[in-house]
Amino acid sequence: MSAQKVMIVAGEASGDLHGGNLVRAMRRIDPDLRFSGVGGKNMREAGVVLLAEAADMAVVGLTEVIFKLGMILRVMSRLKASLKKDQPDLVILIDYPDFNLPLARAARKRGIKVLYYISPQVWAWRKGRIETIRKSVDRMVVILPFEEKFYRDAGVDVTFVGHPLLDEVRKKYTQPEALKRFGLQEEAITVAVLPGSRRSEVAVLLPEMLRACRILTEKISPLQFILPIAGTLDPTFIRDILRQFPVRVNVIPDEIYDVIAVADAAIVASGTATLETALLEIPMVVVYKVSGVSYAIGRRFICVDHISLVNLIAGRAVVPELIQAEATPERIAAEVREIVTRRGKAREMKSALAEIRGKLGTPGASQRTARIACDMLFN
Repeated sequence: MSAQKVMIVAGEASGDLHGGNLVRAMRRIDPDLRFSGVGGKNMREAGVVLLAEAADMAVVGLTEVIFKLGMILRVMSRLKASLKKDQPDLVILIDYPDFNLPLARAARKRGIKVLYYISPQVWAWRKGRIETIRKSVDRMVVILPFEEKFYRDAGVDVTFVGHPLLDEVRKKYTQPEALKRFGLQEEAITVAVLPGSRRSEVAVLLPEMLRACRILTEKISPLQFILPIAGTLDPTFIRDILRQFPVRVNVIPDEIYDVIAVADAAIVASGTATLETALLEIPMVVVYKVSGVSYAIGRRFICVDHISLVNLIAGRAVVPELIQAEATPERIAAEVREIVTRRGKAREMKSALAEIRGKLGTPGASQRTARIACDMLFN
C-alpha cells in the first residue's frame, strides 16, 4: 500500500509550532506518512514540504488582509490544485479560519477528510461560521476547555485534547544563567517586549511599546528591556524599527520562553503570547491595536467580555487589556509601572496566572491529536 498523504496548513507562527509538533507525533505512529502544505520553520524541520510560507500570509485585522490578498489567493489556488493533483488522504487545518474554512469546503467537495486542529474563535465573534464548520469539517479538535461544549451543542464532532503549550512552555536556564546569556544586569528591573508574530501587527504595536519603554526609563532606574523575535519575523525588520527610538533593547532570537521567564513584567500583543507569558507566571499588560476600520467592523460582531486568552480562560480580568485608543504609550507605561513598583499587585497577578494552567487540561495534546488524525487516515 502506498504511503498516506496529508495536507497540513498553518498560517501563523503559533500554528507552525503546533503543526510541527503534530507532524512529529504522527510520524512516530507511522514514519511513512507524507506531508505537504503551508507553515514555517517548525513544520519544515518536521518534514513538511511547504507549498507556501506562513510568514507571507500572516495578517491581523480585516483591512490589513487587502494588502496581501493577491498572495493569499495565489496560495489558495496552489493548494486547491494540490488537492486535485496529489489527492491527499487527510487535510489538517490549524486555526487561520478565513483561509482554512474555504479550503475545508474545497477538500470536502473532493471527498477528502478534514481535521480542524485549534478552533477559530467562533465563540467570540462571527458565530455564523459554526454552520460552515459543521458542514465542512469531519472532526474538530479543540484546546480550550469551554470550546468542547460549544461545538457539541452545535452538532460538531469535537474532542478537547488540552493545550499544546503545556508541553512547550518551559525554561532551559536558571535565572542567573539567563541574565548572563542575554547580557542583562541582575540588579535592574527587566521588561519583556512581545509585539506579536505578524509583520503588520509588529509595525503597529512595536513603536507604541517602545514609546512606553522610553517613558518608563524616565520613571524607573535601573531598567532594561528584552525582545524575543518570532520565527516568522525578519530580524532586520525589527532592528529597523528599533533604530528609530532612543531605547536600548536586547533582541534575542529563538529563545522566547527564557526571555519571558527572565522578565519582571511583559508588554504583550494580544494572542498566543499572552498564554505563554501566563504559563511562565510573568505579570503582563496586554495590548491590542488594528486599523480604525478593522476595529469598527470587529466591534459589531465581538460577543465576549475580554480579548486576551488569559482573561477569557480565567473568566475575569486577571491582566489589564489596553485596546485600540487605550493602547497609548502613556497607558502602557503606567500599567507596567504599577506591576513593577507595587509588589502586592505583581504577587496577586502571579497567583491568578498560576491558576490558569490547571484549566488547560494535561500535557500531551499533540500526541492525542496525532492519534485522532491517524485513526481518520486508517479507518
